Amino acid sequence: MNKITAVLLVTLLAGTQLMTAQNSSVNQTDNTNKFNLFSKDTPYNARANKEFQFLAFFINQGVHSNMYPKASLFNGQLVGRLFGPNSSATSDSVNSSYVEQRIIPFFIYQPKLFNGKAILRASFEIDWTWGDQAYGLSGNKGAAINADQVNIQTQNIELELIPYKNVAINLGLQRLYDTPYNPYRTMFDKMTNTGYRLAYWGTDAVGISARYDGDYQKLKAGYYLLYENNTEGDDDVFLTELVYQQKLSLKWNAGASLYYVKDRGKGQGGVSVFGQGLASTLAAYNGSFVFPIQKDYKADIVWLGATFSRNPDFWIDPFQLTGFFNYNLGSVRSKVEDTYEKAASIGGFAGNIRAAYRYGRTLNDYISADFIYASGDPNGIDDQKYKGVITGNSWGMPSSIFIGTGGYLLFPHANVVNRFTPVVADISNMGYGLIGGTANVAYDIIPNRLNVKAGTAMSISQAKPQGGGWSLGNEMNGSVSYTIGPFMSLELHGAYLWLGDFFDSVDGSHGSSINGNSLTRPVNPFTAFIVYKWLMF
Repeated sequence: MNKITAVLLVTLLAGTQLMTAQNSSVNQTDNTNKFNLFSKDTPYNARANKEFQFLAFFINQGVHSNMYPKASLFNGQLVGRLFGPNSSATSDSVNSSYVEQRIIPFFIYQPKLFNGKAILRASFEIDWTWGDQAYGLSGNKGAAINADQVNIQTQNIELELIPYKNVAINLGLQRLYDTPYNPYRTMFDKMTNTGYRLAYWGTDAVGISARYDGDYQKLKAGYYLLYENNTEGDDDVFLTELVYQQKLSLKWNAGASLYYVKDRGKGQGGVSVFGQGLASTLAAYNGSFVFPIQKDYKADIVWLGATFSRNPDFWIDPFQLTGFFNYNLGSVRSKVEDTYEKAASIGGFAGNIRAAYRYGRTLNDYISADFIYASGDPNGIDDQKYKGVITGNSWGMPSSIFIGTGGYLLFPHANVVNRFTPVVADISNMGYGLIGGTANVAYDIIPNRLNVKAGTAMSISQAKPQGGGWSLGNEMNGSVSYTIGPFMSLELHGAYLWLGDFFDSVDGSHGSSINGNSLTRPVNPFTAFIVYKWLMF
């Protein structure tokens, strides 16, 4: 599996932990801002006034679940849709129990010579499952006896230049997040609740971006080379973006965006043997719609969207509201002999709205409701039209992670290291579309110290698979979190999912790809895990 998956998810956890710790201290001291390493006006080294800084995020978790990979190839790292071609399955007799560990170090260099106008950032990742391998060469392994594994993975190597106030140019391997906020100066929880919430783009990519972060406007333009194949040929995949947000008042913001992918990859490149693109095995692994065409194709895809938010920091008053609408359109031409002929036109959309109310003394005393809608297409491209949603999951593993809903099994969550297998791994739901939502309530039993949360999630499909029904399932989940000290916590999580009749799908005498090619209905999944986290700096 591509190292991008694990790297990204750990970064997400690091950001979540940082936000949680900051929220915990917001009512205790007036000096909270000195810990806000990603705030707009505070550079990384402001606290210590150093040219060089080191930070690290450490996570250890023990997991017990009835989910497991049937193929030994995926035993060390399992990514993609539950019951997809990654061989992920559930059992009523076999349970998985394992311990995972990860550390992700951050290195920031801001020389005084340039008076804060040049910053070099580098972040890496080392992770493993306890006891998995030694004396080898690969990522996500190296915790067997003797260890000695070569497994360090690169997350970001990027340079930020600040030629003028509020203007930043980022060059190199950097964050690619579908949010108007600067990912290096914004708490991660805010990015999972604003913009498109990483449901379309939530990964890392190499390229160049320029942004203006003013008091009332935010503007970003970027160019990213997703895949470079033959340097002399027109066989690459690149993404361009233009994002704008306007502050309407103290509480309200509104924005618009344009994303464009030019895909000329011709089936080359991609994640290991899985390839990349609309017709790739990668798309199937991620739960995206797989176009039944030749891998040698040409595609031009545009996303036009609008976003809004009210009180996104949850500080001004107790009410928070965010949402988006995104329409993707374009065309796909497949190679037939020596020419490229129309395979399908594209026209699908998704919308989301999230509301939260803070009823208690801390930011952890809240109730929230989340609703997501994604159009689907029961006919695929039989009529040369695809009416569903396309996300970055067609090009990366994964590149789109809708992890801010509070779900654990039905929708993805951020507490993962080497295994990321939600039922809805992509909001397109394999092209069938979906209507779903979550509801959560959290309460600090001991303010800023001991928190409990309970949640539920449900979803139905926009189209029925052969032999299956509408319902994807209903989930119940909960957690207990104890803050040991600043930026250090111990958490217990659990979730159970009642699968819907969507998974009754069969295809003649063979199992359907919906349920992992099984001839019987999958067993309901569950998970329970205990997590220790520490953000050190």
